[in-house]
Amino acid sequence: MRPPRKPPPRPSASVAGVSRHGLARVLSKLGIASRTQATEWIRAGRVAVDGIVVRDAESPTDSASAGISIDGVAVGARERVYLMLNKPRGQVTTAADERGRDTVYTLFADAGLPWIAPVGRLDKASEGLLLFSNDSEWAARITSPASAIDKTYHVQIDRLPDEDLIAALKRGVEVDGEHLAVKHALELRRGAKNAWLEVVLDEGRNRQIRRVFDAFGIAVLRLVRVGVGDVALGQLYKGRWRHLAVEEVASLAAPSGNLRTPRAG
Repeated sequence: MRPPRKPPPRPSASVAGVSRHGLARVLSKLGIASRTQATEWIRAGRVAVDGIVVRDAESPTDSASAGISIDGVAVGARERVYLMLNKPRGQVTTAADERGRDTVYTLFADAGLPWIAPVGRLDKASEGLLLFSNDSEWAARITSPASAIDKTYHVQIDRLPDEDLIAALKRGVEVDGEHLAVKHALELRRGAKNAWLEVVLDEGRNRQIRRVFDAFGIAVLRLVRVGVGDVALGQLYKGRWRHLAVEEVASLAAPSGNLRTPRAG
């Protein structure tokens, strides 16, 4: 007896030259929702394609020609939105927190913005420049390790640094099986018992700066991200946000081309 035939693979890249992706990814690329949120909507039967309810988040969909609706309302590509926020200390980088903590999204309340997602993260105790966008491909380019975009931080530590410490930070240290190092470090200013350093990373491992300093027995008192690539936090007040200028968007990564032209900053 012949073994049962496997079903043919689901087309995902292209059909007759037409670009097709899973429905959840299409909704994300259109700037309507995260892929996770879109998957939940699809499984709940809220999304229809050309009038037919689709419950498979991976169903191949042509974003250019398919008529997509959510709860019976037709949707299309959203305007590109690119923002920077000066994140205060104590807020978490998530849309909702199961522990009831303040999230960065409270700072966008009543702004009339479309769905946006953080481009990278800052932990609760960290502050400073945090990017947001509904352009998922642009965000992916920025966060990809292959892009190696510099991220600049001002770090207050609980001791006075010397040349040996600066050299050791650049050489790196093994932490939990990972080699963690900084690309660049220099002293900005010092007080009687602590100092501020400027630290540059070209990778984004989880809590990397805190883990590096902890490996040397040094406590991080404050951690403020002041730059991503050529985009600087500047004089933006804490808790405030602004649109990125077109030049700032282009300096980080080329736009994906799936959404409309971004507004000027």
